[in-house]
Amino acid sequence: MEISNLARKSIIRIGFLTSILTAFVAAISLVIGVTTPPRSGPFCTLENCITYPYTDAAQFVPRDYLWMYPALLMVLLFVVLIVCLHRYTHPDKQVFSSIALSLAIVSAAILILDYFVQLTVMQPSFIKGEVEGLSLFSQYNPHGIFIALEDIGYLLMGVSFLFMAPVFIGQPGLGKVIRLLLITSGIVTIGALVLLTILYGSNLEYRYEVASLTINWLTLIIGGVLLSIYFKRAGHLE
Repeated sequence: MEISNLARKSIIRIGFLTSILTAFVAAISLVIGVTTPPRSGPFCTLENCITYPYTDAAQFVPRDYLWMYPALLMVLLFVVLIVCLHRYTHPDKQVFSSIALSLAIVSAAILILDYFVQLTVMQPSFIKGEVEGLSLFSQYNPHGIFIALEDIGYLLMGVSFLFMAPVFIGQPGLGKVIRLLLITSGIVTIGALVLLTILYGSNLEYRYEVASLTINWLTLIIGGVLLSIYFKRAGHLE
């Protein structure tokens, strides 16, 4: 169903602003995340790495959780951005954008829940010394629930990119670049899980979490910039 010119202008305006905000917040998340040292698991290079039961972490609160605040906002912006793309998509291709939006919502729901539990449950529990039974939920547990939820959350985000790519089929220039970015991100996100699972099996730990998170955040940074230009040009054509 065709949308009115007024609705189209609103979609373009919101899409443009959301694209910029998504790129900006994703960049902040990446910078804070990269500068947060791994304190447990395979990438920990510190002298005193945190080991099981992963509950001796009160001294790292809130420093190690700061990256989750912008990441939480980034996930919400990601959904808004996909909504704008879906609404702007020609009806002939909305089957692809509908699937992408559905996957984006599921991905966001998982990641929001994951981060919110860490920020509102784990942080105060560590500070108050209420650590019994928290090992499985701790972000420091390299094979815990937090890592598992991030794995599936960012895997679904990558798959949503893959389904959004066909929306840009037939579009030259910028549209083609965006489509290639989305396809590459989706394929690499899925491929990384397969490859790392083959290499490490039950010792996968947070290796895929780091890989998928990095791929998807970079996609949101680069894609956010490209989509802001995309929506800006669309606005000029109205």
